[in-house]
Amino acid sequence: MTDQVNLEALIGVVTTTSTVVVERGPVAFFASSVFDESEVYTSEAAANLQGFDAIPAPPTFPFVMENWGRFSDVQESDEPQNPGIMVALAPLLAQGGLILHGEQSFSYHRAVQVGDVLKGHGTIVDAYRKESKGKTMTFVVTETLWSDAETGDPVVSARFNVIHRS
Repeated sequence: MTDQVNLEALIGVVTTTSTVVVERGPVAFFASSVFDESEVYTSEAAANLQGFDAIPAPPTFPFVMENWGRFSDVQESDEPQNPGIMVALAPLLAQGGLILHGEQSFSYHRAVQVGDVLKGHGTIVDAYRKESKGKTMTFVVTETLWSDAETGDPVVSARFNVIHRS
């Protein structure tokens, strides 16, 4: 039963602390994967003509940054090993049901660009339930703030909503 999972206790749980390096190859590959063939994602000259200091990442790239840019040698030794979103999903998955990617949004302070080294800190910011057509929908919302590793200035916030339907 989903009422066995204390959703209020999830709010504030850290899901990630990591440092990522934004590299040209993954940015170009991601742009191609989302069918955006703009030269701005592959050519520094084209990026400069559009007003960027370096090749920018496509707008939805923060969704995968941690998969392509998290290298062990750039992690701070005191960064805790966080269980990620699984701290919330494991007890729900144990009850069966489906996991759905509900919503994703990004709030930019500036563009993510090739050469950036970004520090991410993610937490669960909301968790709630709704009944729908006889099913229980549990929503878990995470937010990761990515900041410039050198200056500490915020770059982008990524919100991710996962839904468990049982």
